[in-house]
This record gives sequence, structure tokens and C-alpha cells, in this order.
Amino acid sequence: MTIQSAIREKLMVGLEPTRLDVINESEQHAGHRSSPGTGESHFRVIVVAAAFEGQSRLERHRTINALLAEELKGGIHALAVHAFAPGEPLNI
Repeated sequence: MTIQSAIREKLMVGLEPTRLDVINESEQHAGHRSSPGTGESHFRVIVVAAAFEGQSRLERHRTINALLAEELKGGIHALAVHAFAPGEPLNI
């Protein structure tokens, strides 16, 4: 399973989002000194989930980081998170 697939699966199961975009941005960082060159190191996620209602931005990020702990320890070098509750404007 690719890292991108693992991210998608874990967030779908853990949050049951109404919207989930998992964008692999690794190609934009190819050749950078800190890039591992795996093609799966830099990701952006856009998540809309009822689970985020009443949570601060920090709490939302912590929730996502906890769900993706294994990936963050290993292959992911950078993860940009945009997390929203339903009805909130998507300020991306």
C-alpha cells in the first residue's frame, strides 16, 4: 500500500469525513536537500469532518497527527493540514 493510500484509509476510517483530499506534493520538492527522494514524502490533506466541530485548529491537527502517527514516524517528511467542520468556509 502506498503512503498516500494509507493516509486516505486511516483518515476515512478515523474521521468519516464528508470531504477528503490527499494530495501528493512530493514532486514539487524533488532534489531538495531534505527530500528523501521516495516520491511519497510531502502531502497536503484537506478534510471536512463532523468530528472537528467544537475543536480548535490545534486539536484538529493533533487528531490527524495521532491517526497518522506511523506514517509520520517513517515516510512522511512534510504534512500540510487543512481541517474543517461542516459548514465552515474552506480557507485554503
